[in-house]
Amino acid sequence: MLAYTYIEKGRFELRDKPRPVLQDARDAIVRVTLSSVCTSDLHIKHGSVPRAVPGVTVGHEMVGVVEAVGTAVAGVRPGDRVAVNVETFCGECWYCRHGYVNNCTSPHGGWALGCRIDGGQAESVRVPLADCGLTPIPAGVSDEQALFAGDILATGYWAARISDIKPADTVLIIGAGPTGVCTMLSAMLRRPRRLIVCEALAWRREFVASRWPGVTVCDPQSCADAVAGACPLGGADVVIEAAGGLDTFTLAWRCARPNGLVTVVALYDEPQLLPLPDMYGKNLTFKTGGVDGCDVPEILRLIADGRIDTTPLITHRFALADIDRAYRLFESRADGVMKVAVSCAAP
Repeated sequence: MLAYTYIEKGRFELRDKPRPVLQDARDAIVRVTLSSVCTSDLHIKHGSVPRAVPGVTVGHEMVGVVEAVGTAVAGVRPGDRVAVNVETFCGECWYCRHGYVNNCTSPHGGWALGCRIDGGQAESVRVPLADCGLTPIPAGVSDEQALFAGDILATGYWAARISDIKPADTVLIIGAGPTGVCTMLSAMLRRPRRLIVCEALAWRREFVASRWPGVTVCDPQSCADAVAGACPLGGADVVIEAAGGLDTFTLAWRCARPNGLVTVVALYDEPQLLPLPDMYGKNLTFKTGGVDGCDVPEILRLIADGRIDTTPLITHRFALADIDRAYRLFESRADGVMKVAVSCAAP
């Protein structure tokens, strides 16, 4: 089968690989119908994810149809349409039982698919711990509607949840890329008093402003003024950093009000400086880390109920055979690309 493969730093290739087989009683085999490219895939390509294994099939954003299940799998069966979670998790360890599934202690726990074990930019994928990692897609929800439920939408939903957004809050989201937009949509569900989105790229600002006119949109140069004009307490109540740019972490904490909350869901290519002397007296609370993708069933219910829609993010579509071109477009940020959908059906 065709599978997009991490060869070495800076090099991915579409290769022919054997189809996956069940290796454990808790495994499932999923025929991938639709996949996508994530910025985290680019971090692997750039060498910024040391745990990524050369030779692995990349990709962790996907939906598909269950083809086979191990004897211990009870939650899905062959023929089910499913969303695949970015994380594999056992559901049993202390971290899973407390909702911190990114820190699952299973050997396959956390971000494994497309990083440490073969992922889903391929015709088929093996999903360990399938009862936790696969969620049936509700009837009436299309593949494109469900495509981001297991990763970037799970990230945005998790970011909004742990940020404890209240109706009186002003929320600043830094970054209007795919994760930032998913964070914005998830924050909207909590009905904050004001929502501000900061984005460096003009076409992304227009993407948000034209579709969600109730959101205040600004660029990094005007962000501090926009926040000051909207926030009488000297900054936003909640700042969510979803950009991962050169100066976006600094912008995030500077735009938070004293005793405010800064949530960081961005993945950086370089270490970030925590200038505690400059922060002294702001008394900020920081929440950071990878997504805990345990909300996918709830997210799919919200999609089915029409309360959240990420399909506008799909701006370009490709076949798996053209995935090199999809990557070049996504990495270049050309032609107004937000997200690509890659059809993985066998020719």
